[in-house]
Amino acid sequence: MNPTDNFPVLGIQEFQPDLQQQNELQFHLIQGKQHIEKPHKHDFFMLLLFEKGSGTHTIDFKQYEVGDHQLHLLFPGQAHSWTLGENTLAYQLMIDRPVLDMFSSSLELTFVLYQWQPVLDLSHETFSKLQYEFQAIQAELSITPIHWDIVNLRNRLIAQLVSREAESRHDYLKVFRAVPALMRYHQLVDEHFKVKKTVAFYADQLHISSNYLNILCKRHLQVPALFLVHNRIILEAKRLLHASEMPVKEIAFDLGFSDLAHFSNFFKRKTGASPRFFREQL
Repeated sequence: MNPTDNFPVLGIQEFQPDLQQQNELQFHLIQGKQHIEKPHKHDFFMLLLFEKGSGTHTIDFKQYEVGDHQLHLLFPGQAHSWTLGENTLAYQLMIDRPVLDMFSSSLELTFVLYQWQPVLDLSHETFSKLQYEFQAIQAELSITPIHWDIVNLRNRLIAQLVSREAESRHDYLKVFRAVPALMRYHQLVDEHFKVKKTVAFYADQLHISSNYLNILCKRHLQVPALFLVHNRIILEAKRLLHASEMPVKEIAFDLGFSDLAHFSNFFKRKTGASPRFFREQL
């Protein structure tokens, strides 16, 4: 955990600290009852493939029912907790950012877009293919020396299978494929939302006018362009209020607000509750 971060952030090395080298990817088998009461976030990417499962998995304040033949995606920075039932049998891949960037670079859509719908109910065929690849990676990681080229090829195949399954089930992903400027806008907002809060900045980065960016968002996403910026700020504010001990004033400054009153008014206008009331109700 980063000592300067009041939000619990777990690094991949904390799960298998005995690994001295190539600690960018880990496989874990999850069996039986599991409980994470206090939400935390990771600085790595996680894929959780359920062969059997019950209980709930909460990701960024939304609770998902756990079931058989599901894939759960957890991205760096997302807050999560879970309560898994006794019948749980799942395969977990933890993937550090350099490896994630390498295998997701082969995808037409950025993996970040999939965090809007992080739980996929899989067809039997897709589950079987993913299960085979997860178990093959487990076997490769048990060999000394590990052939990382083979592991990374399997990672790429997993990414392609996940991408195909997600895009077949969620129409919003087809929008980003059809309008690449919206995909890039989403990426830019995720990178700069703390310091850049105007549509003009993002439009300039995209080499289009603010008006045209607004038209694209309204036409294809049914929201104005500024909504994506505000929505990202509110999500991060909720994460910090929910799982950190940072004072509200410090959260306001961390999110780029010049004073507490401005942040509090913004948060209440968007959520209907003040930051302190939101935190007290958790």
